[in-house]
Amino acid sequence: MKKRFIYILFALTAFGVNAQSLESYLQEAELNSPMIQALELRYNIAKEKVVEMNTLPNTTIAAGYFVSEPETRTGAQRARFSVSQMLPWFGTITARENYASSMAETEYVEIVIAKRKLALSVAQSYYVLYGIQAKQKVLQENIELLKTYETLALTSVEVGNASAVDVLKLQIRQNELQQQKEVLEQSYLAEQAVFNNLLNRDENIAVEVVNVMDIPEDDPIFNKEDLTLNPELLKYDQLYESVTQSELLNQKENAPSFGVGLDYIPVSERDNMVFSDNGKDIVMPMVTFSVPIFNNKFKSTTKQNELRQKEIELQKEERLNVLENAYANAISQRNQARITHQTQAKNLKQAKDAEEILIKNYETGTIDFNDVLDIQELQLKFQTNQIQSVQLYYLQSAIINYLINK
Repeated sequence: MKKRFIYILFALTAFGVNAQSLESYLQEAELNSPMIQALELRYNIAKEKVVEMNTLPNTTIAAGYFVSEPETRTGAQRARFSVSQMLPWFGTITARENYASSMAETEYVEIVIAKRKLALSVAQSYYVLYGIQAKQKVLQENIELLKTYETLALTSVEVGNASAVDVLKLQIRQNELQQQKEVLEQSYLAEQAVFNNLLNRDENIAVEVVNVMDIPEDDPIFNKEDLTLNPELLKYDQLYESVTQSELLNQKENAPSFGVGLDYIPVSERDNMVFSDNGKDIVMPMVTFSVPIFNNKFKSTTKQNELRQKEIELQKEERLNVLENAYANAISQRNQARITHQTQAKNLKQAKDAEEILIKNYETGTIDFNDVLDIQELQLKFQTNQIQSVQLYYLQSAIINYLINK
């Protein structure tokens, strides 16, 4: 799991230089995210646990003084000093380190998941901003178009081919579009705040969004089998491995432990007596064993680990089903977006043709401004639907890229 997962959104390759702004936003978000920074600190703490495991139990040092000195053949014992060290069974420390390392790797996977989710959120917010901005431009174009029609209507009023009511209708329609544009501006500011918060920066910083986005002729090819490489699933593999290491450690701790030590007892010489070893100090090396005779605890831990591994397998299976459903839905939504975009393009062309017919009728003095309003409304509808389909296409593409490890 030391491998760094590379997350590349499809849009980055679809728009060349313009799309580099999104890539830089993704890098900035990852660099500034307090959540990712917190997870990285947690990972560093987990790595320190590996160092912590490479230790022995505390060395025991004891000292005692005989208030009433016991007499022995070689003299009176004055005090007692001892030092002892317990040692785990061979391989226990390594098992502890392996377990701590597996837990650290689990924390690393959490960082990978967090980065991918953050990138997904930034990309989706970026596409929402594009959609709002594109709709504002379309509204402004339609307002300018209505102003042109208003000029034509005023000219028609002068020659008696239209009434002042037609002019007022065109002006009312312009007011409505201006209202929609201003409402979208507020939506843009709100989404801009969301985007900037994802980058952990001031909410009022302007966001640069590409001017034009379109649906490519061909969809990128994905291998559904790559879904199994999603970090959300790899996390369960790492959790399973950590339980495996936990059981290996449990088996080592179920083995005996032993200790070595040394006792030293100073002895006073006996007065007026001469014999060998008179006043000779006592030095006593010691070896101790700790045997887990009552090992129900270790048996229970083994059973718990077995159950935990089965639980992890089922959780992974369930999560895979969820991701497969999300993948199927994203593919479907993206295909629907392409169909909608193609249909709206046909409708928009036909609406433009109808507009040209109306303009030609104006030259003959037979223009109907009610038809003008109807055609303008249809054009705006088709343009808006087209923008929404483009936005939906890339929103779903971002989800697909999150699900498929590329």
